[in-house]
Parts: sequence; C-alpha cells; structure tokens
Amino acid sequence: MRGEEDQVKVLSFYLSPVCCRVVWALRLKGVDYEYAEEDIFNKSNLLLQMNPLHKKVPVLIHRLRPVSDSLIILEYIDETWITPNPLLPQHPHHRSLARFWAKFAEEKILYGAFRAMCSDADNKENAAELVREDMEKIEELIKGKKFFGGENIGYLDIAFGWMSYWLPVWEQVGNMQILDPFKCPNLALWMSNFLNHPIVKDTLPPRDKMVLYFHDRFVARNN
Repeated sequence: MRGEEDQVKVLSFYLSPVCCRVVWALRLKGVDYEYAEEDIFNKSNLLLQMNPLHKKVPVLIHRLRPVSDSLIILEYIDETWITPNPLLPQHPHHRSLARFWAKFAEEKILYGAFRAMCSDADNKENAAELVREDMEKIEELIKGKKFFGGENIGYLDIAFGWMSYWLPVWEQVGNMQILDPFKCPNLALWMSNFLNHPIVKDTLPPRDKMVLYFHDRFVARNN
C-alpha cells in the first residue's frame, strides 16, 4: 500500500477547462490519484493552504507538496512518471516549441474565446474574429497528424484538449461561431479523435451543467 508521503491528490473543479488537463495526464500515465472537488466560491482550507498565492485550482499534491498551474503540473507529471507515455517531445527544440504553442493557445485562444463569449453584442464579433485567426495557426500544426503528439496523445493534445468540449459550449452560450470546420477541417477531426480517446471520454462533465454554469457567468459579467 502506498504510504501517505507518496499519495497523489488533485484539487480540481470539474467544469474548469484547465483542471481536466491534470486528470488526463495522470490517466495517460496510469497514476493512481485521489480527486477532490473544490467549491471555487467557497474555497477549502486545504486549497488556501496549498495555493496561498493564487488560491486557484488545479493543484496537484504529491508527497505532501503542492504544484499549481495546469501547464506546470503537466511538466511535473511528465518528469516524475517518466514512463509510460511521455508527454513532451524528447528533443529540446521540439519541447520548446510545444511549450511555446501551449502558452500561445492559453493566452490567445482560451482567454480570447472566453472573452468573446462574455462580450456584449457590439464587441463579440471582433473578439471572436481574433480567436478564429489564432485557431487557423493551430490548424497548421495538426495537418497530417492524428494527434499533435503524432499517433499518440501528448503534451499539446492535453493542453489544447479543452477546445474539443468547452469551446462548443462557449459558442452556444455566446451565440457565436469560432471554429469553422470548413476552414479548420484537421482541427475539427482532431477534436473528434481526442474526445473519443479512452482517457478522455468518460471524464467529461455533463454538457447541460456546463451550459448553465457558463450562461450564469455570461450574465454576471454583463450585469
């Protein structure tokens, strides 16, 4: 039996587009973990203790030590459980490119799509158009491949994975279209492949709850 010092615990919120990354990475590596759902509006003492600076999820607790920020957690997982299924490429240059694109998508697409969803009618289309332009750059990365990691899921697939499930919800709530499957056919196919992967398909939150939650966020930001 694993001692307390070796236990893995994830502080998370199941509707978050970034918390899911930690779960996917651990499942891909075959790491046993304890999942703790956080009420982000009434944060637990454990979360405040483990992430006192930002007070946000996700937090990975391993050997009683916390690691925060989802992309940093992915690297920690990859370096701690080296096999099986490495996440990042082995070549240093390829690893640096993966980090670059993960950061690009975080800043330009994830935050941009959320802003577009929450924008008023006068600003929504301009905000959505900026995200579309950046999505087309991601489209170029996936051409000719099943996954960004090649034939297998890797770091970028997990970093981009929120697009496959959260983005359509945000499009519905925001009454907008960001991903045009005719302009980004390879990205649309990747989304389908990703959603149907065994580590992903049974981890997704109910869509109706997502729509309700993000609709409430939309209303709150516009009142």
